[in-house]
Amino acid sequence: MAASLNSGDHETPLSEINVTPLVDVMLVLLVIFIIVAPVFSQSIRVDLPKAIAEADSDPVVIDLTLDDEGQLFYQGTATDSAQLMTQLRTSKEESPELVVRIGADAETDYQSVAQLLSIVRASGITRLAFATQSPSSSQ
Repeated sequence: MAASLNSGDHETPLSEINVTPLVDVMLVLLVIFIIVAPVFSQSIRVDLPKAIAEADSDPVVIDLTLDDEGQLFYQGTATDSAQLMTQLRTSKEESPELVVRIGADAETDYQSVAQLLSIVRASGITRLAFATQSPSSSQ
């Protein structure tokens, strides 16, 4: 006597998921997207007015470098903190959109870099860039 799990008793709940309605809904959505997609790809043609924009000149970039001993260089020339402040303020007056690019040796202590950042900030320069080297090009 083998007993059947589903003996025709309709009172027991089905333990299987009926995916037919889900497939029907997905197919309807697919057809709707196929029909509507070309409408989204069309754009409105507009004849835009022509204007000549002034080309912004490249910003002036000043290189500040700290070597592994904490020696400071302004554009490749050794300098100290007091001279650097004067040089940065003069450069800021000549070019308001001045960018300072800071490069520090990997062995430079954080205190030296923090002091340099403090000097740059005190001189009124707000645009900074940090020189880095990608790991693949390291020696």
